[in-house]
Amino acid sequence: MSAPSGDLHQEGARQMGICNSCRYCEGYCAVFPAMERRLAFERAELEYLANRCHGCNECYYACQYAPPHEFAISLPKMLGEVRAASWRSHAWPAPLARSFERGGLVAALALAFGLAAILALAAALGGGGASLLAARAGGDFYAVIPHGVMAGLFGAVGVFVLAALVAGLLSFWRASGEALAGFARAHALAGALKDALSLKYLDGNGAVGCTYPGERSSQARRWFHHLSFYGFLLCFAATVTGTVYHYGFGWVAPYGYASLPVLLGTAGGLGLIAGPAGLAWLKLRRDPATANPEQTGMDTAFLALLVLASLSGLALLAWRETAAMALLLCAHLGVVLALFLVLPCGRFVHGVYRFAALAKYALEQRRPGLDPGRE
Repeated sequence: MSAPSGDLHQEGARQMGICNSCRYCEGYCAVFPAMERRLAFERAELEYLANRCHGCNECYYACQYAPPHEFAISLPKMLGEVRAASWRSHAWPAPLARSFERGGLVAALALAFGLAAILALAAALGGGGASLLAARAGGDFYAVIPHGVMAGLFGAVGVFVLAALVAGLLSFWRASGEALAGFARAHALAGALKDALSLKYLDGNGAVGCTYPGERSSQARRWFHHLSFYGFLLCFAATVTGTVYHYGFGWVAPYGYASLPVLLGTAGGLGLIAGPAGLAWLKLRRDPATANPEQTGMDTAFLALLVLASLSGLALLAWRETAAMALLLCAHLGVVLALFLVLPCGRFVHGVYRFAALAKYALEQRRPGLDPGRE
């Protein structure tokens, strides 16, 4: 278990104070340029720095004060604990914070299975029971679950997820000491987008990559992140394209195998299998000295749901004109619903808060010397 919040932030201030005096790791990653603009490290500063950290571990392996030295400096572990604590403290609604502590693979799979079972039961009752196992000519998804029901269900869940993420983002941004108007500044958004889309700080400050999962440098983590991130974007693009087809042109699913929604979704699904599976493989091999074990269950659950959502979606595409279509549809929708519901209380929020931290740094770069708000 990590230290209580007060002790955690005191320990964080101690370690960052030593690092700020040493500065041997200057330029290693996104954390150190922002650290050097500060003289003190209170909770807000630590949360900001923690969400700029990718956990690449390079500073740990380079540090002369890492264990067994008496200073016991381990920034990846400490910042990982602060990062997880920041996700809990800014979660909305407040009861959602407890999900960060209880989140795990078993809970995620149980949620996905339960939602799939409920959808299958509803489809069976709505179609007279036996129709759930019957072949659907042409792979008509809406003969199993009406379009209005499907759109309404995912629309309601989507609104909740978006509201929860935005509320957490605003809470984090206010706690950082920045005015809300600053987030909307063009140079802040442009800088954050550039760094986020390129995964700039996963390159190990060069072509060799970062020292994760072990001391040897590699680009593997960066590429697996790219596959996951852009796979997610492609799947989202497929959904948006399908929505335009349905409401804009009156073209009703299922769409042909060569259609844009199917091509985008297939490419995205393959990325969301290779990327998360690769990240899970690296996570199993990571150095325990730099890891925050409390995040393991949450991270594993998110990666597993991404892979299951992609596998079930591709299976549904392959067998959509068979008798298995209805059950595959319910399974896929159940997994996707579970994935949506864990977004505000899982690893996904790191991307949200990290984007805010990148935007804050873009603002800081136009300020002279130390951050004026922190002097």
